[in-house]
This record gives sequence, C-alpha cells and structure tokens, in this order.
Amino acid sequence: MSGLSDKVKGTVSKVKGEVKDQFGNASGNKGMQAEGQREKMKGSIQKTIGNVKDAFDAGKNRN
Repeated sequence: MSGLSDKVKGTVSKVKGEVKDQFGNASGNKGMQAEGQREKMKGSIQKTIGNVKDAFDAGKNRN
C-alpha cells in the first residue's frame, strides 16, 4: 500500500492546523491556537507514516 494517501492527508492537516494556529494567534484565541498546533503535529506524523510506508514498499520491491 502506498504512503501517498498518508502524505496527502498529512499535508492537508498541516495546512489546516497552520490556519487555525495563525487565526488563534491573531484573535487571541489560545484554544484555537492550541488546536491548530495539535493539528499541525498530527499532519507531521501522518506524513512521516507515509514516508515509512513508501520506504517499506521500496524495500519489498527490491527483492
């Protein structure tokens, strides 16, 4: 299974998180800012999972 789906989901989560983080920062809404930071972290983890899946698949295909 390709890690592309996880990478795309991760990128979307990071972008959404950045928007929430910046909006929360600009409006003084600490809850929104924290939610955005969590979403950015989730996106980073999803992208890492996608990279690991791709590396694993590449290793399987070499044999």
